[in-house]
Parts: sequence; C-alpha cells; structure tokens
Amino acid sequence: MENQQHLKDISEMRSLMERSSRFISLSGLSGVFAGIFAILGAAAAFMYMDYTFGWPERYFNFHDYTGALKIDVIWFLLFDAIIVLILALGFGIYFTTRNSRRKGLKIWDKTAKRMLINLGIPLVSGGLFCIALFYHGLVYLIAPATLIFYGLALVNASKYTLDDVKYLGISEIILGIVATVFAGYSIIFWTVGFGILHIVYGTFMYYKYER
Repeated sequence: MENQQHLKDISEMRSLMERSSRFISLSGLSGVFAGIFAILGAAAAFMYMDYTFGWPERYFNFHDYTGALKIDVIWFLLFDAIIVLILALGFGIYFTTRNSRRKGLKIWDKTAKRMLINLGIPLVSGGLFCIALFYHGLVYLIAPATLIFYGLALVNASKYTLDDVKYLGISEIILGIVATVFAGYSIIFWTVGFGILHIVYGTFMYYKYER
C-alpha cells in the first residue's frame, strides 16, 4: 500500500511538472480544421489554375523563359493562403482555449510564450525567405519552403508542448524536401502536408489526449 501511494505521489509530481514546463492545451480539433481549410484552399487553387492530371499548366508556367511572372495567379494564391491562415488560426485559438478551460489551465503563461517564440522564429524566417524567393522569381519553390520552415517551427516548438508535435514537424520537413525535387507538383505536396497530415495528426491527438 505504501509503495502504491509513493507511485501515485510520483505520478502527480510528474503531472505537475509537465503542466508547468509544457503547453499541453493544444487541441487536436484545431489541427483537423486547419487541415480541412487547407484542402479547401488547395481545391480553390487547383480550379483557378485549370488543373488537370499531371502538370498544372498555369502553375508550371509561373516563371517562364522570359522571367515574367503570372501576377494574376500569384495574387490569387496569396489571397487564398491568407484566408486559409485566418480561418485556421481562428479555429485553432477557439479549440485550444476551450481545451485549456476544460483542463483548468491558463491559456497564456510563460510556457505558452516560450512555445510561441520558438514557433515564431522559424516561421518569420521562412516568411522572409519566401518573400525573397518571390522577389527573385522563384515562385515554384515557395510551397516547398513553407513546408520546410513550418516543419522546423514545429520541431523547435515541440520542446515546450506535446512531443507528438515533433513528429508532425519532421514529416512536414521531409515532404517539403521531396517537393523541391518535384516542383511542378509542389501544391499537391503542400495539400498533403497542411491538409491531410493535419487531419491525421489532429484526429490522433484528439483521441489520445481529449477523449
């Protein structure tokens, strides 16, 4: 009986330490909805670019031999991405806040700040890098770059949140590297990374930590 009590005390101490050192309020549902919005955004992009099986013609010709960019396509994709980002962030904040209240945890503390800083540094760096790619006309590399830097951000932030986030980040990095090789299909890889992987990851996290 005494040994069981000691084990119980140790388990409670570990739980308290985890709560104080890691942001554990992330909701799997936020990942699911982020993935759904990413897929819808990608579907809109495919339709706009008259996508057919194989190489999307308008995407393949983003940067033609004269170096002229197809501005209409770029602006559409930019607008599309911003809408997806706003919706994903909005639902992510909602579900994470709800999960935090259910667990009786603060949504904003030192751990949350550390996690956001470690998440933000690679994301901001990646955003600036993508702007540089756009400036030099290397638009076809932007989608792979977003996957790689997003993956690096997740791996970096996983030190202050659930360990499972790290494996999602590694998957995004690998997918981004592969997408640089098959640049003409990089929007498909982007859809898999930000869409399907998020849905799979979010569903797994929801049933593991919230059900």
